[in-house]
Amino acid sequence: MLLLDALSPAPRTLRMFLLEKGLHLPMQQIDVFTGENRQPPFLAHNPAGQTPALLLDDGSALAEAVAIMEYLEELHPAPALIGTTPQERALARQWQRRVELNITENIHNAYHYAEGLPRFENRIPVAPEAAAGLKRIAQDRIRWLDGMLAGHVWLAGDRFTIADIWLYAWLDFAVSVGQPFDRRLPHLGPWFHRVSGRPSAAASLHPNCKPGGVRG
Repeated sequence: MLLLDALSPAPRTLRMFLLEKGLHLPMQQIDVFTGENRQPPFLAHNPAGQTPALLLDDGSALAEAVAIMEYLEELHPAPALIGTTPQERALARQWQRRVELNITENIHNAYHYAEGLPRFENRIPVAPEAAAGLKRIAQDRIRWLDGMLAGHVWLAGDRFTIADIWLYAWLDFAVSVGQPFDRRLPHLGPWFHRVSGRPSAAASLHPNCKPGGVRG
C-alpha cells in the first residue's frame, strides 16, 4: 500500500491514526498548495481531487480519511480506535459525524471562502459572503458540543477514538487560520489539552508545517 499524503488537516487525521495504531505505511507527498491534487496523475487515483488517498496492492485506491481509517481498523483491529463491539463502533461514528457535520465542515468552508480564498477561488465554487456566517456557526456548534461533554474524558466517553482525532486536527488547523475556539470552555478546553499531550499529536504534524503557517 502507498499513502498519498499532504499538508492538510484530513491527511493529518490519518497520520495521527497511524501513529496511534503503531502502523507504518510508505507515503508519497502531494503538494496541495500548488494544486497537484487537482491534476493528473493524482486524479487517476482519486477523481474527487482530495487528499489523502490510499493506493492498494491490487491497483485500486481508497479516498476519504475516515473511510481509510475504517479500512485499516478492519485490517488491524488493535488498538481499537473505532471499537470492538457494534455499540462501541456506533458511538465512535456518532461522535465523529456530529463533529464533522456541525463543526469541521463549517471551519473548512469558512477557510475556503476567507483566508484561503486566493488559493481556492480558481479551483472550486466559493462564497466569500458566507464566510463570516460559517465561522459563527462553527463557534456556536463548538459550544454546543462542549455542553454535551460533561463527565467525558474523550468524546465517546472513556475511549480515545477517531472522533477525538478528527476534532483535534481540525481545531488545531482552525487556530492557524484565524478561527480559534474558546479555550475557557469547561470541557473542550481540558479535552484539547489532553489530546495535545499525546505523542501522536505533535508527531502527526506535517514536516513542512512552518511557525505561523497552516497546521495540518
